[in-house]
Amino acid sequence: MTMNTNLNSQAEAWRQDIHDELTNNILAYWMNHTIDHTHGGFVGAIDDHNQIVPGADKSLVLNARILWTFSTAYRLLMNEAYLRLAERAYHYLIQHFMDAEHGGLYWMVDAQGAPASTQKVVYGQAFTIYAMSEYYRAAGKQEALDHAIHLYELLETRSYDKDYGGYFETHTRDWQPNNVSDLSNNTLNEKKSMNTHLHVLEAYTNLYRVWPSEQLRQSQSELIKITIEHIVDNESGHFKLFFDERWNSLSGHISYGHDIEGSWLLVEAAEVLGDPVLIANAKTAAIHMAKSVLLEGIDADGGILNEADATGIIDSNKDWWPQAEAVVGFYNAYEMTGDTRYLDAARASWAFADHYMIDHKDGEWYWSVTREGIPTTGKGKVNAWKCPYHNSRACFEMLERLERTLAHAASE
Repeated sequence: MTMNTNLNSQAEAWRQDIHDELTNNILAYWMNHTIDHTHGGFVGAIDDHNQIVPGADKSLVLNARILWTFSTAYRLLMNEAYLRLAERAYHYLIQHFMDAEHGGLYWMVDAQGAPASTQKVVYGQAFTIYAMSEYYRAAGKQEALDHAIHLYELLETRSYDKDYGGYFETHTRDWQPNNVSDLSNNTLNEKKSMNTHLHVLEAYTNLYRVWPSEQLRQSQSELIKITIEHIVDNESGHFKLFFDERWNSLSGHISYGHDIEGSWLLVEAAEVLGDPVLIANAKTAAIHMAKSVLLEGIDADGGILNEADATGIIDSNKDWWPQAEAVVGFYNAYEMTGDTRYLDAARASWAFADHYMIDHKDGEWYWSVTREGIPTTGKGKVNAWKCPYHNSRACFEMLERLERTLAHAASE
């Protein structure tokens, strides 16, 4: 009884710590520092010194993730100020990113809101589906759900590979095939990637919650199977990262952050779909992935290292987002297995983030720290990729999971 009381006390203290970080730091930072009062929407970049970068382009990823974040914040915390931020993000996406002529959304607009890159990048479309469906969950706006459904149908019509399954990475403005990707700096010009499919999976999961159509069920079921059969390396427990159209792997790199993130997103996708066989297969894959990261990817200080290959660690920095995803991924593995090693790893990931990643002085999280725990410079607090999504989502997820843990303990 004493042990259970202590565990409950620790879970409640952790829950309060996470709630404070979410509301008083992450959400507060984006509310207080990122609104573009001159051109509308949100600024495109803020530097290491918390100064707005004049003239910075605004990315689809940044704006869609802001919409998702503040929609979720309102849905869970019911603060009207969060809803106003979500509405601001929604209207900016509609007015400046949406292509009324060809459908879909531009990859990038300039500081004034004019198209800067008109590519139709599937990764960005997926995040818009994710955000629009979440805005519908939070505010009940039918127009947002209609946009999400239309984008899903566009991807199935324009991007889906009818021969080998999955989705091609990029397209021109009018949805013609385009192998030149703005998604990453790699030189592979890959046809398909783990990262895009992971976030299409995530987007379809959220859309299915509010629009459980049979067509979407089939799309999501196939995507879960593709992830398990082609993207997860069933020997190593790591994601393969890049592929040709036939799912031949083009890279041997390991991304520990994507592994632990993908482990819980895969289980979530199967559980929302509700297929018992897919759920069982997803859990098997997820536990294998979490175990591989536990054994290989954690540094002595509890932080998650960035990347490795067959020779060992090739990027020993620790970016902000793998630390956030590790908290959820390891806790998810603990919930599935009861193995306290995963609970300890989740707590260690949060402790590492609290000590090294969170900027307790100026707000938000650093982009990255070195293996010695020193913040890196040059990427800033806000940019095309540095968004409130990973760290806020870790907080949202853990608040809900810890509430379930505490409720279950109280019922025993």
